[in-house]
Amino acid sequence: MAAAAAGGSRGARRPVLLTPGGSGDRTVFLFDRRQEQADPDEKVLSYGKDNYRSFRSAVCQAFGIATDENFVITTTNRKEITEDNFSELVQDGVTLYLLQSVDQMLLSATKERIDFLPHYDTLVKSGMYEYYASEGQNPLPFALAELIDNSLSATSQNTGIRSIQIKLLFDDSHGKPAVAVIDNGRGMTSKQLNNWAVYRLSKFTRQGDFESDHSGYVRPLPVPRSLNSDISYFGVGGKQAVFFVGQSARMISKPADSQDVHELVLSKEDFEKKEKNKEAIYSGYIRNRKPSDSTHITSDDERFLHNLILEERDKESFTAVVITGVQPEHMQYLKNYFHLWTRQLAHIYHYYIHGPKGNETNAVTKDVSPFNNIDIQISMFEKGKVPKIVNLREIKDDMQTLYINTAADSFEFKAHVEGEGIVEGIIRYHPFLYDKETYPDDPCFPSKLNDDDDDDDDCFIVEKGARGKRPIFECFWNGRLIPYTTVEDFDWCAPPKKRGLAPVECYNRISGALFTNDKFQVSTNKLTFMDLELKLKDKNTLFTRIFNGQEQRMKIDREFALWLKDCHEKYDKQIKFTVFKGVTTRTDLPSKRMQSPWTMYAAIEWDGKTYKTGQLVKTVKTLPIFYGSIEKFFLYGDHDGDIYATGGEVQIALEPQALYAEMKTVPISKLDRTVSDKAVKKYIEDEMARLPDKLSVTWPEGDELLPNETRFAGTPIGALRIVILNKKGEAMQKLPGTSHGGSKKLLVELKVILHSPTGNKEIISHISQHGGKWPYWFKKMENLQKLGNYTLKLQVVLNESNADTYAGRPLPSKIFKFTIIEGKPEKFSVGLLELPFRVGVPFNIPLELQDEFGHATQLTTDIKPILEASGLTLQYGGITAGTKCVIKGVTAKGCINSCQGKNFNLKVTLPGLKEDTQICKIRLQPGPPRQLKVKPDSEVLKIENGTAFPFQVEVLDESGNITAQPKLIVHCKFLGASNLPVYSVDCSNGGTNILTGPVIHVQNIKKDQILKARIEILSCKDVPPVEKIIKLLPSSHVARLQVLSMDGQKAIQIKHQDEINWVAGDVMHNLIFQMYDEGEREIHITPAVAEKIKVNWTPRINREQLIQGLLPDVKVPTSVKDVRYCLITYLDDHVSLESAFTVRPLPDEPKHIKCKLKGPNTLQMGEELQSEIDIMITDQYGNQVQTVTSACVNSLGVSGPGLDKSNLKITWQESTLTMKVKGIRFKPCLLGSKELCFAWREFSDFLRVNLTAGSPAKLQFVDWPELEKPVAVINGRELQKPLMVQLCDQWGNPCPEPNVKISLIKGNNLKIVPSNQQHKTDENGRANLGVISIHAPRGEHTLQLKASYNKTTLDCPIITLNVLPDPEKPVCLNVKYDKNASFPAGGTFPDFMVSVLSEDDNIIKNINPARISMKMWGTQSSGTRIPIDVTIFSCSKVKDDKEDGFFYFRDKVVPERVGTYSIQFTFAMDKTNTLSSDQIIVEVVPNDPVRLSPDSLPATPAVSNVRALTSRTLVKDLYLHVMDEYNNHTGIDLVGRIIAKIKSPNEDDIEIPQFQGKVSAIEFPFHRGSAEINLVLAENSPGRDSTEYILVFEPDLPALKKPLEPYYLSFMFYNDFKKQQQMATLTKERDQLSHSIGVYRNWFDTTNQLVTEIKCQVKEAETRETHLKNELKKHQIELPQTNTLQYVDSLIKQKMLDQEGVMKQPRRTCTLPSYPKGNQDILGKIAHLAQIEDNEAAKVISWHLASDMDCVVTLTTEAARSIFDETQGRQQVLPLDSIYKKTLPDWNRPLPHLRNGKKYFTPIGNPVFARDLLTFPDNVEHCQTVFGMLLGDTIIIDNLDAANHYRKEVVKITHCPTLLTREGDRIRSNGKFGGLQNKAPPMDKLRGMVFGAPMPKLYSTFSGQIDLLQQYRAAVVKLDSVNKDLDLHLQSLNTPEVQKKKQELAEQEKSLKLIEQKLGMTPSDKVTESLLQPIMLDMSDTPIPPKRMRRETVKKLYSSEEWISSPTKKQQQQPLQISPSELNGTPRKRKA
Repeated sequence: MAAAAAGGSRGARRPVLLTPGGSGDRTVFLFDRRQEQADPDEKVLSYGKDNYRSFRSAVCQAFGIATDENFVITTTNRKEITEDNFSELVQDGVTLYLLQSVDQMLLSATKERIDFLPHYDTLVKSGMYEYYASEGQNPLPFALAELIDNSLSATSQNTGIRSIQIKLLFDDSHGKPAVAVIDNGRGMTSKQLNNWAVYRLSKFTRQGDFESDHSGYVRPLPVPRSLNSDISYFGVGGKQAVFFVGQSARMISKPADSQDVHELVLSKEDFEKKEKNKEAIYSGYIRNRKPSDSTHITSDDERFLHNLILEERDKESFTAVVITGVQPEHMQYLKNYFHLWTRQLAHIYHYYIHGPKGNETNAVTKDVSPFNNIDIQISMFEKGKVPKIVNLREIKDDMQTLYINTAADSFEFKAHVEGEGIVEGIIRYHPFLYDKETYPDDPCFPSKLNDDDDDDDDCFIVEKGARGKRPIFECFWNGRLIPYTTVEDFDWCAPPKKRGLAPVECYNRISGALFTNDKFQVSTNKLTFMDLELKLKDKNTLFTRIFNGQEQRMKIDREFALWLKDCHEKYDKQIKFTVFKGVTTRTDLPSKRMQSPWTMYAAIEWDGKTYKTGQLVKTVKTLPIFYGSIEKFFLYGDHDGDIYATGGEVQIALEPQALYAEMKTVPISKLDRTVSDKAVKKYIEDEMARLPDKLSVTWPEGDELLPNETRFAGTPIGALRIVILNKKGEAMQKLPGTSHGGSKKLLVELKVILHSPTGNKEIISHISQHGGKWPYWFKKMENLQKLGNYTLKLQVVLNESNADTYAGRPLPSKIFKFTIIEGKPEKFSVGLLELPFRVGVPFNIPLELQDEFGHATQLTTDIKPILEASGLTLQYGGITAGTKCVIKGVTAKGCINSCQGKNFNLKVTLPGLKEDTQICKIRLQPGPPRQLKVKPDSEVLKIENGTAFPFQVEVLDESGNITAQPKLIVHCKFLGASNLPVYSVDCSNGGTNILTGPVIHVQNIKKDQILKARIEILSCKDVPPVEKIIKLLPSSHVARLQVLSMDGQKAIQIKHQDEINWVAGDVMHNLIFQMYDEGEREIHITPAVAEKIKVNWTPRINREQLIQGLLPDVKVPTSVKDVRYCLITYLDDHVSLESAFTVRPLPDEPKHIKCKLKGPNTLQMGEELQSEIDIMITDQYGNQVQTVTSACVNSLGVSGPGLDKSNLKITWQESTLTMKVKGIRFKPCLLGSKELCFAWREFSDFLRVNLTAGSPAKLQFVDWPELEKPVAVINGRELQKPLMVQLCDQWGNPCPEPNVKISLIKGNNLKIVPSNQQHKTDENGRANLGVISIHAPRGEHTLQLKASYNKTTLDCPIITLNVLPDPEKPVCLNVKYDKNASFPAGGTFPDFMVSVLSEDDNIIKNINPARISMKMWGTQSSGTRIPIDVTIFSCSKVKDDKEDGFFYFRDKVVPERVGTYSIQFTFAMDKTNTLSSDQIIVEVVPNDPVRLSPDSLPATPAVSNVRALTSRTLVKDLYLHVMDEYNNHTGIDLVGRIIAKIKSPNEDDIEIPQFQGKVSAIEFPFHRGSAEINLVLAENSPGRDSTEYILVFEPDLPALKKPLEPYYLSFMFYNDFKKQQQMATLTKERDQLSHSIGVYRNWFDTTNQLVTEIKCQVKEAETRETHLKNELKKHQIELPQTNTLQYVDSLIKQKMLDQEGVMKQPRRTCTLPSYPKGNQDILGKIAHLAQIEDNEAAKVISWHLASDMDCVVTLTTEAARSIFDETQGRQQVLPLDSIYKKTLPDWNRPLPHLRNGKKYFTPIGNPVFARDLLTFPDNVEHCQTVFGMLLGDTIIIDNLDAANHYRKEVVKITHCPTLLTREGDRIRSNGKFGGLQNKAPPMDKLRGMVFGAPMPKLYSTFSGQIDLLQQYRAAVVKLDSVNKDLDLHLQSLNTPEVQKKKQELAEQEKSLKLIEQKLGMTPSDKVTESLLQPIMLDMSDTPIPPKRMRRETVKKLYSSEEWISSPTKKQQQQPLQISPSELNGTPRKRKA
């Protein structure tokens, strides 16, 4: 070995010396400081071998030191170099000392060489120090923002879309997690990429060699808000950001003018490797390659790069930053808080995304902005989950959006700072609305902070501090948010110290933003401004207001204050006025303009309180302070109902009203909101105590009146003395108070009131003033004499007004009630006598006794009265004493000449009284009846039979006076013959009357007869009857009537009821009559007698002939059926006589014939008439002639049109004397009514019969004219129209024969729906078989009808069907994939390409991809049957539109577990039917080996180095297996070894334990994927006591390309056996506790997440319900508060009925048959493609396009040709792909008279393009092409005159198109008009070839309302459901079981901490976290991870194996009892 040394300065030179073994790999600098005389310079030793002994020899050789000399070699920090530490301490470039000993003094100074190139941590950890959290915000989004800044700068020159994508690639099946930021900017050259890697190379310092994308930097021009994209500045942010997010950055870029892609990788791992290998750290390589070349990516961890690089193919330029090695905490944050950090990014770049005005979501129209082309999209990909993709433009809840859209107004300004610094600013006002502030909440700032300032304003504070402690201004630099800098306020917008124009709380309702240009410095990480606030608050800074885009130099503070005041008054709604009371005029206001209108309210809601009428209040800041009750509230303006407003006034009635009878009106703000009702009431009570309260009354002179005393009339009342006292007992004579304009005197009023039945009467009234000696005095009262109840009232009254109340309150009073009664009797009077007084009838005389004052009193002594009257005899029975004195039983008798009575004076005397006599007048009337007097007086009376007799009767009383009484009726009854009358007469009025009645008539009297009359009063039994004898004589009046008929000189008597036969229609002459009396004497007929004779056959009678005894002639009836009844009557006062006879007519000579049909008049064609016809011969009056015979048959003839006489038969009917005709039938002719003529002699008659169709013989189709050709129908579709058949006879006439059965005969391969093949005809002989759908194979098929009638088969038609396959009916799924692919666990399936095939074997396009899904399940248990828990994948996004019809399932993840799986693809045809593919069986194999893992996780070993083997055993029977990353056993074919080593966590620790045999490493064989491990420590092995060491198992498997990571197992080492035993026990306890705590914490975390998720669902449901409710209000639909669901259901039902009614209304429809859409390229006929609402326009346009209406439009020429072939060229077709579209008119072109926005003339007639009147139900774009070609620029106008005028004007400036008028005229484009060819026919002549009318607008309105109501109903049900869920979960959190779990967790954590302290181990993360943060369920509205992610987390966290408690011997712990229902997860092993 040789060594060389060189001296000299280390900085000056460094010689390189060679060693004997070759070039040295280490250079060492040595200073010899053993002696002072030694060389002061260093020596350089280049050395290559790696052991201390050789190195020492080389040093001795270099310094000339003897090998046996004693010296030491140390480091500069005096650590001696030894054999053991040589390789560790002697490194390249190290400086060493040669010393006598380690602690020797340094004899002279030395220089140590250092390299101070910055450590790579300067770059790698820069982000860690630069990105710090502030205000509770995670800085990760701000790091991502740095990368977006670079992309914005790179894309600033893009003319099209500026696309920036952030992809979070967290799908571990594609590699390790990565973050990629990709833009389509200008890209970087390799030199620019090199410059990017240089730290702190800003764009301003990139000069000379530094080429950059900012080379030759030019500052951009000013733009609004400084949105210039110039935000990539310092050369720092990108590097800081990538190394903050992860540990490696891959830059991939391609500039626009280059063919190459440049790629650079910077990574922490690479830096470490370079440092270890002594390479230059800040050097590297840029890979230049072609686009899409990913062959250099070999690591599985970066598999995702293949897809990213593949996307380079079509990009002109781009830059991609790919960050790998993402920090786990960052990855969790990005996953769990996706919504939060994307919202923050949307906030940072708000104005870049939405433009200078921001995201105005409520704006009616959005301005076209150059910033609409910035497209920032963030997507996150996770394994087995749907990717989350969000575009920042779509985020609606970032703070700037919330600020902009909750603001009511804004205030813009600009600040000019010294230099070129310009700041644009905007302040927004967020008003208080109704019951809350609208200032939006920011989760980063606490809000709702109250301040304690008092309110001095007249306006109102409901909730203080809307903004809270948040600053006003957020700050933007070049349009990008600087998140950690805010500006609190400026002097001019801060709350003023004194009261300003607006209330102080308005200053808390403003938010703002400042936009600076680049003249202000920001930190390199763009988190803070350096000097913004300092510059803005400089005194030289000039603020100007921006108004309407113009700067205005005004006083900014004044402008702001006015703006704020205006906002407050306009937009704030703080006080709610309720209980509307009307509108009034206030005359108390001085200004007439302000006196009206004022709206009155009875209540307000303010600051959470309700103030209403009658409530006691107190004012503040009024002079004086008012106490009172609320009367009403005033609000200026005319309002109706409840309303919110910022202010108003209140009217207060001052209290106590007894002192202050007045009202005050003050602003509502003057009400004291802090005062209590108790305080106001106490004040009022204190005031009330000063008012007069009661009276004190005394009686100085006696005669005291006691309460309720009874006195005799006239007793005096003594004098009164009165004192007025208040509540305090003080005497007073005046009212207190100062507000009365001087005190008011009090008076006392005395009143004595008599209470009578008619009302209260004031008897005495006096008023007393206050005297000198006596306070108040009233004299004695002696004049009280009236009887009754009295009140003496003493009342305090006011001096001036005598009012007994003051301010509505009564003044004190005192009341004495007493009664005055009557004295002894002194006189009397006669009371009211009861009338009438009658002779002999007793009556009573009442007497009224009185005292001296005339008061009624009682009789006390026994007195006998004396009664006297002139001319009468008087008697009485006795007298009664007591309260009512009556003389009883008085009777009077005497003569009275008048029935009306007579007057008498009655004198009554009561001896013993002062006034003892009274005289009264009485009228005495006759008494009751006692006898009857009858005149004439003779006993025998004569009377003629038939006359009446009068009697004079009188009724008398007992004194003989004529008397009368009610119901006094006298009866007379006659005896001696039968049927005699009874007479009666009423004598009730005068006592006398004439008694008579009906005549007395006895039958057949021939001589005189004696009768007896008995006269009596039946009602008066006391009156005896009177009897008289009557002699009756015969009567001389008419008694008999006789009728005779004169036949010549002979008279024939016609007896009563005789019958006479006479010729019909003749007259009977010479009828006479005679009359006789009772004595059979003929009576001479006088004119008087003739007047009384009547006949019934004529109204006119000749009186002269009657006097002669002649009766009128009788006319005989014309019909033999009419019999005339003749009646003669005589009627006078005495008798009624009659005589009657009957005249019967006989037939006359023959004159007519009459035909009659017996039976129905209908006959069928070819059949005989079944009914018979009777023919009768009659006279002139229609009477049948009885004299005809059978010979008359020969004279009868029959005729009629079409009559067949071959079977005609005529017969004679002797019984009826009629002729009968049979055999009527007709030859084939027109059906209907037929007339038959019958003739006999010269007479004829006619008869009508109805000829109907014959018997059914055949069937015919209705409305199916072309049945000779096959009918085209698509398989599975319906026929064009219903099949209707008609029964017909053999001549083709329709037969109305019902219930004829018709059946359909078809082939077996033809299926029809509905399948009902039996039908019956209706009453018209028709049968509707309905619209049937056909299911059959392709080709021609026949359908035949079958029917029979009367067992005869009818002739039936046949339909030939041409069945076409259905191009839209899916029949199978076609799946293509790489069948040779393998399926490693966790990998990616090959692409599956799925298509749906129709019946015609074509691929069906236009299918919603969501309907196709891929199902996968394990087949181990289920076999081929599909289990319930299948995995379902949706199809991937289609990459190319040309691939329409193919659905790709790309990048689907292979299951993580090895096994056999089944895959099946399904297509959801509808809600119930699915189409499935064949099952694909795949075998999942293990993935690549990634790690070693044991069977089960071993416990932490605790061992010692004692002799006992068990105490030294590290592991026993430990099996290590090779696993892939999904815990599948793999590597069965691997062979190798496992090397076990021990290492210390502390690298400086050299005392390492050894294995048995004193070895530091042991090898174990590895075979078939596993190795068995048994390890024992060596006895007395080295090692530090109580130290943690690590067992390292390193796999050595040569067959693996990528080495596996070692498996590590920590163990505790102890020197002491006893201690080791204790620690082993503690270690076991620690393991068990750690496991139990982890399970507890996971359960609590999951519960917390679940509650938070449900709360979010509740909030979403509430928002949804409120939104829909507001939408319904816009449709004028108000919903009730209760029974909402029932109301909504009924409303939906009603709306559906309304909608159905609208739909059923008649509309214009096109009746052209539609062409079957057998191909999806067929659009349909032109007539069906459009609809027109206006009838006139529809008519004229349809006519104009008449030749095209039947044309079928197709998308392709192939489809058109197919139709042409199918119809043999008969059908017009129009393929769209053959239209030259450049000549089509612009659909939005203006009318010809409008050019360049200028109107050339004013047209008449309402011109409009015809195409604008069309509406297209479907295929709008294609329809516009068709009708654009057909109609061109055709114009519709009102009439021909208007059209001619329009054309004449248009042709002056341009070509005029065809004009159509609404009246139906046409002017062609060449100007020609007139003639039939240019005139539209009426609508009905178009034969249905007319455009249909669209559905009425009301229909779509109803549809929208129904949809909204259904959505609202679902939202209400959802809200109710989630609210119930939330209540249930919140209740479960407070159960004793949960509280117990929390307590157990805390105890276990405490125990674990103690154990780890004993063990000396590092506390576990979970325990530390749990100790620092106590368990509590967080109920805040924090962002939550997606639902699916949470479920996966739960599944992974909880498995059945983890719920194992670990009780130990020393400490028994309760096992964690959690039911599976609480886990809400499925058992699954956690990965090792």
